[in-house]
Amino acid sequence: MTAEIQARRPGLRAWRTLVVCEAKMVARDTAGLIVPLGLPLLILLMSASSASTRVVQNGRTALEVFVLPLALTIVIAMIAIVNMPSFLAYYRRTGILRRLAVTPASPALVLVAQAVVSILQALLGLTLALAVAVVGFGAGPPEDLGVAVGVFALASLAMYGIGMMVAALAPTPNSAVAIGLVAFFAVGALGGLFGGMTTLPDPLATIGTTLPFGGAVQGLGAAWVGAPVEAPSLIGMAVTAVVGFGVAAALFRWE
Repeated sequence: MTAEIQARRPGLRAWRTLVVCEAKMVARDTAGLIVPLGLPLLILLMSASSASTRVVQNGRTALEVFVLPLALTIVIAMIAIVNMPSFLAYYRRTGILRRLAVTPASPALVLVAQAVVSILQALLGLTLALAVAVVGFGAGPPEDLGVAVGVFALASLAMYGIGMMVAALAPTPNSAVAIGLVAFFAVGALGGLFGGMTTLPDPLATIGTTLPFGGAVQGLGAAWVGAPVEAPSLIGMAVTAVVGFGVAAALFRWE
């Protein structure tokens, strides 16, 4: 009996097919494909000329310490908080997840496939932003590459935690986009999206550094200059990831 059940479970080919289908769905969503890649590049291009000539810390320019970390954070935040929840809400609204629940391909396969595709999209955005900054404006690699990778990974988990909460709460694709955008701009505004956290009142700036957006920008900037990442930023991202996935697990419904 166990062997029979194992044989009926989707194999690698089924997983690959599902990931390809998810990738096609994302590619057909023109706004969802272009905006998370184009908006960070636009911000980068608008600021890079002046920022690349202004040295701010440890021989590093404002481009490397502020602008590039901001662009990288926008990429993962938009994909995780806005794009991914809208797809999951669409699948739930149309009954796809409910129908998958009675087949060997469980709804969890869709979640994994969507996560794989969105991560690949985030890596594409990351590569484009880095390529433009390095080739076009002479940006250098982070002083501490390991820390930069760790911060980006932790920030990604935190952003996806928020995104999964949005997916769990939003009843329709449109509401998922609306809630996701509100969440994105809320954490972004407190994290330096509109002019840097130095322009915010001290209490709001302090809150911003503990939220995933501000924590990611601060952490990546610290990695670029080789400075220690502030503990509140790391703790804030970790707590957001745990709370986000925990709430989503408790509230998420397949239909």
